[in-house]
This record gives sequence, C-alpha cells and structure tokens, in this order.
Amino acid sequence: RWAKKRGLPRSAGHARGIETFKHISEAAEQFGVKALTVYAFSTENWKRPKEEVDYLFNAAYDFLEKYQPTIFERQTRVFVSGDIEPLPDKLKNKIKELIEKTKNFDKLYLNIALNYGSYLELTNATKEIANKVVNKQIKIDEISDVIITNHLYTRELPPIDLMIRTGGEKRLSNFMLFQLAYSEIAFIDVLWPDFNKKEFYD
Repeated sequence: RWAKKRGLPRSAGHARGIETFKHISEAAEQFGVKALTVYAFSTENWKRPKEEVDYLFNAAYDFLEKYQPTIFERQTRVFVSGDIEPLPDKLKNKIKELIEKTKNFDKLYLNIALNYGSYLELTNATKEIANKVVNKQIKIDEISDVIITNHLYTRELPPIDLMIRTGGEKRLSNFMLFQLAYSEIAFIDVLWPDFNKKEFYD
C-alpha cells in the first residue's frame, strides 16, 4: 500500500519496510525493550506473486548478511518463529547460523516471525503434546497453559506486553493468538514503512 500510494513497485515498499525493521530494532534496545518480534512473512504470504515472494526472501538474506556485524556488536540474540524448512537454502542456512552464533547474547532478543502463522504454531504444538501423551512422557491431566506455552515457537521469550499493529487494520491476522491473551494492543494508522522511532516511542 505504501508503494502503491507513491506509484512505486511493490518491492520499493518492502525495501523501505526492511529499513524500518533495522531502525526499530535499534530503537527497541535504546528504549530498554527486552524482546522485539517483527512479523516479516506469514504462512498466507505464499499466495503473493512468485516474483514478490522471491524478492522478499532475497531481501531478507541481504539484510541479515549486511546487518550481521551490528547484531554481534549489539549482542543481540536472534530467534525465528515459524517453519523455516520451506525457505530457500541460502536464507535458511543464514538464519540457522545467526541463531547458533548469537545464542549466548542477551542484550536484546530479536525474534523474526518468518513463515509464521498462529494456526500452524498451535497445530504443531498440539501434535507434539499429543505425541508425548501417546509415548507416556506426560499425562493428559498434566496438560496446562504452561505446557502449551513450552511447545510454542516463543517458549524462550518473555510474555508479550504490547502488540503494535501498523497500517490501520484492526485485526490480529493469525499472529500469536495464544501469546496475546493478556497483551495491550495498539492499532495505529501509520503504514509500516513510515513507522519511525518517534511513533515507536509514543
């Protein structure tokens, strides 16, 4: 939408959005935020034109490659929520490399929701728990919200205090439905590519 309003190709909006991601991740650390999750690519985004999807994956790789020194310098621990197996090998390997190399950092937890969908996450968590019940690792009456939480992608992250939804849409769009049960939610009209440090601070 940002690009369309300016008569630019869709890729221009994604490029600007990646720059926003960089600025906001740096601002989060400055503001004392412990964990920041950014929704980069949903399970529904595969329905977009192939050239757009390919651009997004290539841009994500280029960003991580370029931003890697800053990640190390700022001692940022990288997490990824989502199923990364269908992603291109180049991007998938870069993600695994960053997760491994930053696992002992704790200044900022940067979680990238990539090929993420809450329905998929909850379905996979249910399967894992059911499998443990079948194998007698846990009993049915031991299943609790804590058990479920410990089988989600976000199990190593703190609870979500605040979700900011940019772009004027007032819906969760299959984003962390279980984790957001008690979170504050802010819906703002500013499009993500225009979201800046001041907006984030406000």
